[in-house]
Amino acid sequence: MGIFERWLTLWVALCIVAGIGLGTLLPGLFGALAGVEYASVNLVVAVLVWAMVYPMMIAIDFGALRDVGKRPKGLIVTLTVNWLVKPFTMAGLGVLFIGHLFSGWIEPARAPEYIAGLILLGAAPCTAMVFVWAQLSRGDPNYTLVQVSVNDLIMVVAYAPIVAFLLGVTEISVPWPTLILSVVLYVVIPLIAGVLTRSALIRTGGLAAVAAFGARIKPASVLGLLLMVALLFGFQGPMIVAQPLLIVLIAVPIVIQSCAMFAISYVWAWAWRLPHAIAAPCALIGTSNFFELSVAVAIGLFGLNSGAALATVVGVLVEVPVMLSFVAIANRTRARFPA
Repeated sequence: MGIFERWLTLWVALCIVAGIGLGTLLPGLFGALAGVEYASVNLVVAVLVWAMVYPMMIAIDFGALRDVGKRPKGLIVTLTVNWLVKPFTMAGLGVLFIGHLFSGWIEPARAPEYIAGLILLGAAPCTAMVFVWAQLSRGDPNYTLVQVSVNDLIMVVAYAPIVAFLLGVTEISVPWPTLILSVVLYVVIPLIAGVLTRSALIRTGGLAAVAAFGARIKPASVLGLLLMVALLFGFQGPMIVAQPLLIVLIAVPIVIQSCAMFAISYVWAWAWRLPHAIAAPCALIGTSNFFELSVAVAIGLFGLNSGAALATVVGVLVEVPVMLSFVAIANRTRARFPA
């Protein structure tokens, strides 16, 4: 591991502090960056996601994808946690903490909106950042691609009904342009670029050329992650400074939910004796969230300044440091899994 990866937690912490500070001092700049979007998808963030995802896409061997069906257990774990466990436990934790345990510190009229935001967050499995977590844990890129693709297909038909049921409403307006554009930007475009690059490298130098090129561009992936952390925290800097206690209260059920989902997925994968290259991404996919979609839906349903929108943004704030801690756990426990 290079110096950036070895000290990644420290770099992320520094980027969080820098992002909050710059966002507070230069709100106009970050406001302008936040406005560079289409269909509620921030294009600056999209570029940074490309930098993170592209190196892993180059490693994908489509010839090996046909063998994924021979190993369905990882898919079963991920899909069960993402669609049968995670949305409902997040709703329960939201009601427990926001509606009851923290009710003395939270404005009663706003509590239902915070709970709604947590539901929107918990029902949206991650699409783009999963590739980063899988790469950092040395996961199987082919299997990770299949898991993300299957989750995307299910999300198109299942997200709205699950959220509608949990919110107790009959209809929900999901911003489909945001969902489709996010998948295209964060998965399809980097995948096409990776496939074309891999084909060109194999023609000129074989698999050795692929490995050498991947090693050269790997620092760009880490740099993209760090810049995105600084950017996201810069967007929310003034809010974090103005309402630190509320941010912490909303973060508590999100962190508990993340720990529980990772533990369930990782232990289940270990019990099924899955190889670590499948078990680690499997647990990480079952833990992280598609925050771009959840933020957009919260804004569309409840408004930009609503409690629901705030709750989904808090999910963005805790996503990176929490997921990095799970990546570290996965890497330290590699020897407990089959090779």
